[in-house]
Amino acid sequence: MNTVIRTVWASVLAPLLQRPKRLQVAALCHRGDGDDKEYLLVTSRDTGRWIIPKGWPIRGLKSNEAALQEAWEEAGVRNSKVTKNPVGSYSYQKRQDTGLEIPVETLVYAVAVKDLSEDFPEAHERTRKWVKADAAAAMVNEDELKSLFLSQ
Repeated sequence: MNTVIRTVWASVLAPLLQRPKRLQVAALCHRGDGDDKEYLLVTSRDTGRWIIPKGWPIRGLKSNEAALQEAWEEAGVRNSKVTKNPVGSYSYQKRQDTGLEIPVETLVYAVAVKDLSEDFPEAHERTRKWVKADAAAAMVNEDELKSLFLSQ
């Protein structure tokens, strides 16, 4: 009987009750090549943990363009080239102001950084840091994002 209940729950009821993941876009900002390649991390505004620039899609912009916009707002990335297609994705639970968490799927676009501005919209709210892939993987919380750094 337990097997039947679990099967019905997993195949019918759970999918009906679960909300779909929300979508965000992110910028995997990098500079240099080979052993000299580094990635740009920023701190989140709420907890101060290390993340990559990310945000909600922006009406009127393609996903990769929205990721580049987030890189500007959160990290000061200017005049840089973003990939047309995502280089990967990762999932995480986003905590809302109400305390509830919602599942989020984040499409990640690579951004070859050419210029970094000291004056950008969230400059006084975030810290940014260039690090190698292994250090970036150790600094972020999301396992899929860790894997993305290590696979680059």
